Amino acid sequence: MTTALLSTADELHARVRHGRRAVVMTMGALHEGHATLIRTAREIAGRDGEVVVTVFVNPLQFGAGEDLDRYPRTLEADLKLAEQAGADAVFAPSVDEVYPGGQPQVRLSAGPMGERLEGATRPGHFDGVLTVVAKLLHLSRPDVALFGQKDAQQLALIRRMVRDLNFGVEIVGVPTVREADGLALSSRNRYLSPDERRTALALSRALFAGRDRHAAQEALRARAREVPSTHARAEALSAIGESRAAADAHAVATAAPGGPAAVRAAARQVLDEAGRVEPPLKLDYLALVDPSDFTEIGDGFTGEAVLAVAARVGTTRLIDNIPLTFGNLGAAS
Repeated sequence: MTTALLSTADELHARVRHGRRAVVMTMGALHEGHATLIRTAREIAGRDGEVVVTVFVNPLQFGAGEDLDRYPRTLEADLKLAEQAGADAVFAPSVDEVYPGGQPQVRLSAGPMGERLEGATRPGHFDGVLTVVAKLLHLSRPDVALFGQKDAQQLALIRRMVRDLNFGVEIVGVPTVREADGLALSSRNRYLSPDERRTALALSRALFAGRDRHAAQEALRARAREVPSTHARAEALSAIGESRAAADAHAVATAAPGGPAAVRAAARQVLDEAGRVEPPLKLDYLALVDPSDFTEIGDGFTGEAVLAVAARVGTTRLIDNIPLTFGNLGAAS
């Protein structure tokens, strides 16, 4: 197939539509993570539908001193990757096409949820994100739009915007794609030197440490529930040589720190160690939050949660996250 390169909304609107239109929004510098989004969009749209990839580096979401000017722009390579992944069209508008007459005077506000974590570190960032996503949804007119779960707070805010403001579009989140060593794929990874990349691996290692600590704790608690600490049961276990194992399970499940505090502690230990190497990792935040509003969860929390981290290595800022489940719903995802 040949992927069309479009630069104006009129060109996009002139395309004949037969089935569902699925849109993947990007800032370009496409990689395998984007390709996964495009392939998923192709599956959703089907043979009769249409997949559109938007490529637009949005100035509204970059703050002072951030990397707007040096953000990689690789449109020719992006077009090739999009075509290989199954896109029908790449919509790559200019700034003037998206913001005619200059930066918009009226913008969307991300509200309190947009002021936490990424929003606290980058004030106004999510206002710019939601404004451009709303614009691109109107310009591309999709039935479904796909976003990566690596940007978990962004995805949550887009879902909230679509629900709160009655956008007629389905939002689909696609799991994070990682390199073989665990580093989450990002267009900014290309900024890292070999030494910086080794330090950056601490982000995913920290998340996995938190996940593994949670899974181990859940396994111990499940074992303790299966082996009640009654005298009769203890005698029966003793007779078959299992009393010590049962006692250990009860002791660990009762005495060892568990829940959100243990998850945070396990992840923090990895990050603290990475802060002492050369080049060091400089932590922006480590958070374990409720994905509905991105507030920190407490020890009695039950349900889905997100363990999120953001840090700088050299001049490069990276983010990552993993989902976890607390309580009777299960263990780590």
